[in-house]
Amino acid sequence: MTVTLTVGADGEGRLVALRSRIVADAGGYHTTSAKCALRAACHSCGAYRIANVDVEARAVYTNNPNGGAMRGFGSNQAQFAMEGVMDMLAQRVGVDGWDIRERNILNAGDRFGTGQIMRESVRGIRETMEAVRDVYKSAKYKGIGCGIKSTGLGNGTTEGGYIKIRVVDKGARSADPSGNGVHLEILNGYTEMGQGVYTATMQAVCEETGLPADIMTVRWDKDLGEKCGETWASRATTLSCAAAQRAAQKLAADLKAAVRLKPDATYEGTREAALRALVGREYYDECVYNFTTRPGTPEAVQNPTTHLTFSYATQVVILDEAGTIDRVMVANDVGRAINPRLCAEQMEGGVHMGLGYALSEDFPSTNGQPDSLLLRDLGIVRAKHMPKVDVILIEVPDEVGGYGAKGVGEIGCVATAGAVAGALYAYDGIRRFRLPMDDSPAAAPSVPKSRHAG
Repeated sequence: MTVTLTVGADGEGRLVALRSRIVADAGGYHTTSAKCALRAACHSCGAYRIANVDVEARAVYTNNPNGGAMRGFGSNQAQFAMEGVMDMLAQRVGVDGWDIRERNILNAGDRFGTGQIMRESVRGIRETMEAVRDVYKSAKYKGIGCGIKSTGLGNGTTEGGYIKIRVVDKGARSADPSGNGVHLEILNGYTEMGQGVYTATMQAVCEETGLPADIMTVRWDKDLGEKCGETWASRATTLSCAAAQRAAQKLAADLKAAVRLKPDATYEGTREAALRALVGREYYDECVYNFTTRPGTPEAVQNPTTHLTFSYATQVVILDEAGTIDRVMVANDVGRAINPRLCAEQMEGGVHMGLGYALSEDFPSTNGQPDSLLLRDLGIVRAKHMPKVDVILIEVPDEVGGYGAKGVGEIGCVATAGAVAGALYAYDGIRRFRLPMDDSPAAAPSVPKSRHAG
């Protein structure tokens, strides 16, 4: 994407206007380029309140290899541009990067770049900033980046999570330690790609029923999958946990009813008897939302609600005396950390991907042909070159989604490139406007020598 961005601000650096023009290189095929351009347009203002907004984004066909969705879905590019503008604005006003962001971040009642009025849970962005303030203020070569990422497809799409819980008898050879062979099959319409959504779904059932995870399995179901649609937009945990919570509450009610039939039994015996009495039953529920606004409708002009909810992040990148990355501090508001370890792993993975995106990853082509198809030439950051990543979980629940979860999958690398660019400027005084920033000392270990030579 090429982003041409102009902002206006008052003498204290408070944003008053933004004009953005975005052109996305779709390559020879459409794929998801138009949707990525839409997300870039929606996130052009970043996590900041701006009263006057004029944005246009388009995807164009070229002779390059086709481009499409990656983690962040177009918001990365737009917010890299916006974060760079914020750093330049801070310099003009005479404050640091933290201060300029603090006086411009969204508050409850402010309008997002699309015009959507933000709910109380938007205070998560402020809490992520507060969490990294002292580290940023005390560092020498440092950069800061804020990020916002929508959860769900939004824009008028009806979307939801759908869960079915089956109580089945698997026989004496079941893995159930109680030996009675009764098992719970949890059917989910979203696919597990390593992001941990099935673990989170199982946790919701455990939470509501009090049953152990070792008598449960989660698997994908075709019929439910047709209802859910694609597994993207950081919505799988948010929506499927809400549906699992509701379905499991129905199961829990029947378990309690069965317990009351045998008041003199032991807890374990009561649970086993109750489960066996429920063999063959299914518990279905769903969490469906259809309140977002389709672009072009009257509501899209007056009071649009373009997305279900949002997750937020602030990242600080610190360089050492040689200009290489020494430390990355990540504070993410995930609404509710259904599984804190999985959340932390998502954030660390997001930083890894964000650093590659910022510093070294590229896929150049000549006359429509990729210059190389070798994995080693893509500039992916190797494990031995990863800096220390400090993760801070912030939880400001939202009323949408299971247990208040906002989603964590895509927000992980939204703020990284902007924070890296700020740190590099603090180190060598060079303002970088193009990704990857492979001319910088921070990129040296990961960039192929052939690219350095070029």
